[in-house]
Amino acid sequence: MNKIEKVIFFVVLCVSVIGLSAQSKDNVPAKKTKVFLEHANTLSFDKAFMPDVQVLNGDVCFRHDSSYMYCDSAYFYEQTNSLEAFSNVRMEQGDTLFVYGNYLHYDGNTQMARLRENVRMENRPDSVTLFTDSLNYDRVANIGYYFNGGLIVDMENELSSLYGQYAPSTKMTVFNDSVRLVNPKFTLYSDTLQYNTESKIATILGPSTIVSDSGTVYTSRGWYNTVENTSLLLDRSKVVSGSKILIGDSISYNRGMSYGEAFGNVFLQDTTQKVMLLGNYAYYNEKDGSALATDSAQFIEFSQKDSLFLHADTLRMITIDSTAREIKAYYGVRFYRVDLQGVCDSMQFNTKDSVLNMYKNPVLWNEQYQLYGDTIEVYMNDSTIDHAHVKQFAFAVQHVDSMYFNQLKGNDLKARFEGKQLRQIEVSGSAESIFYPLEDDGSKVGLNETKSGFLTMWIKDNKLDKLLLLTNPVGSITPIPDIDPSKKTLKDFYWFDYLRPQNKDDIFKVVERKAQDVPKRSNKFVH
Repeated sequence: MNKIEKVIFFVVLCVSVIGLSAQSKDNVPAKKTKVFLEHANTLSFDKAFMPDVQVLNGDVCFRHDSSYMYCDSAYFYEQTNSLEAFSNVRMEQGDTLFVYGNYLHYDGNTQMARLRENVRMENRPDSVTLFTDSLNYDRVANIGYYFNGGLIVDMENELSSLYGQYAPSTKMTVFNDSVRLVNPKFTLYSDTLQYNTESKIATILGPSTIVSDSGTVYTSRGWYNTVENTSLLLDRSKVVSGSKILIGDSISYNRGMSYGEAFGNVFLQDTTQKVMLLGNYAYYNEKDGSALATDSAQFIEFSQKDSLFLHADTLRMITIDSTAREIKAYYGVRFYRVDLQGVCDSMQFNTKDSVLNMYKNPVLWNEQYQLYGDTIEVYMNDSTIDHAHVKQFAFAVQHVDSMYFNQLKGNDLKARFEGKQLRQIEVSGSAESIFYPLEDDGSKVGLNETKSGFLTMWIKDNKLDKLLLLTNPVGSITPIPDIDPSKKTLKDFYWFDYLRPQNKDDIFKVVERKAQDVPKRSNKFVH
C-alpha cells in the first residue's frame, strides 16, 4: 500500500468509525413504548368489519416518544401499537428532521416507518432533502432508505440512484445502481457511491465516470471533494482532456487548479501529436498543456512506422500551440529508433520545426556511422531524419572493421540522409580526414590522409563514392604495411560503441562513459 492509498484508507476508516460510533447509540435495542393518539376531530369504530381499528378523521396527530405524526385521516391499531396514516402525512422528530408523504405505515414496536407517494425527508439544519416515492425510515438506527429510485439534494449537489440510504445523524449517504451526482461544474456517474452531506466528499466504490467541460475521468475507487474540486483516484484511473490521456496506479487530481499528479506506471499520451510520456511519476497541467515525467521516464514518438524511444531522468512536455509540442529531456538521455540512436546529457525536441537538439557530450549513430561534437542538431522530415548539424567541434567516424575507422573532423559538420541512410558529409573549417579506399575486391588500398579548409564526401552503399577538397588541400596515402599505428586515428578520436543503445529496452541501461573518453571541451546545456 503506497502513501496515497494509506491516506484514502485512513479517511474512509475515520468516516466509518465515526458513523458506527454515532449509530451504535441508536442501535441499542429500544424499549417498547406505546403510540399515543394526541388529537383527531372524529373517532369511530366499525365492529362488523374492523373491530380492532380506530378510524380517525380531521387534524389527526400521534406521538411516539419524541416523534410526532400528522395526517388527514388514519387507522389506529392500538393493540398492535401501529397505525396507517393517509393524506398530508407529516413526521416530525425534534426541530431537525421532517418527513412528508401521502401514506404512512408505522410500527411502534420496531419503530419502522414506511412512507409512500411523494415522499420528502428534510434535515433542515444541514439543508438536505431526500425525494422518493417509497421510503422506509428506521427510527432506531436513524436511517432512511429508498429502493425504487430517489434523489438527495444539498447546497452543492444533487444525487440520484435506484437504491439510496441516508443517515441524518452521521451525515452519510450510500447510493447503488445508476448513481448520478450533478454539480454545477461536473456530473459523476457511478455504480456505487458514498457521500457525506457535511464535508461534501464523495467516496467512489465502483466503476465511475466524471464528466466536465475540461474532460472526462474514469475510475473505480477513490474520493472526490465536490467543494474544493480535488480528488484522489486509485486502481488505474484515467483522465481524458481533449487529445491527452493520463493513466496511473493512483492520480491526485485538482480540477479547480486544472492539474493532476499520477503515481505508479504512469501513461500520458497525446493522440494528436502521437507522443507518449511514461514513468512512475507524472505531473500534468491542463491550462498550459505542460507535463513532466520522472522515475523510469520514457518518451515515445509513434507518428511513423518506426517509433522513437527515449529515456532520461526527467522529461518535460510543453505545449507551444494547438499543433506543436516541445519535449525537454534532462540527464542521462538515451534514445533508440531502428535508423537512429543517440546519447547525451540533455536534449530538446520541437515538433513544430522537427528539430532535435542534443547538448553536452552528444553522440549520434546511423548504421556504422558515429557523429559526436559539442552540440548536435537533428532535423527531421515527417519524423525521418533529413540532416544532422554538428556545431563548433565535429567528428564523424565510420567503422570499417575491428582495426580501421574512416574519420572526418572539423569546426562544423553537416550530414545529409536519404531513405534513413547517410549520403553526404560536409565539413567546414580545419577539415581533416582519414579514410581507407577499397579495391573492387574489398581490400584496402592504404591510409588516405587529407587536410583542407572544406571537405565534402559522398557516400553510396555505405562506401566512399566521391571526395571534394577545397581551400589549400593537402593529402597523402600510406600503404597498409607502412602505417604507423599512432597515425591510424585523428586527435580527439573516440569510438563510443559501448554507449550505443541496441534496442528500445536498452535505453534504460546505465552505461558510464570511460574517463579517457570524455573530451575536455566546454559544452552547452539545455535548461
